Amino acid sequence: MRADEPQVREDAFDFLREHADAYVDDLIAEFAAERDDHDLRCRLLELIAEARSPAALDVFREQLEGTDEPLRFWAVRGLEMLDTRAAEQVLDAAREGGWIS
Repeated sequence: MRADEPQVREDAFDFLREHADAYVDDLIAEFAAERDDHDLRCRLLELIAEARSPAALDVFREQLEGTDEPLRFWAVRGLEMLDTRAAEQVLDAAREGGWIS
């Protein structure tokens, strides 16, 4: 997904979307390490959401507290896709705190 060619990036993203659950730990690590490419960070967080892994709960929680709207969107979506009691509690707390509506 770091290729310069847009089609190569898109193909890598499509592959990972289908297999995100198998790579969730790697995706979380890449998301944590990436600081310069905002589009890549958004795509990584989308893939983490697609993985539907409870291991991502803290990643989503951290992004809810930030000011980056696209990342916050994917954090909310990821928590909704987790569909667990813990994820619902994070969403409820974010609503009560005014971070999301």
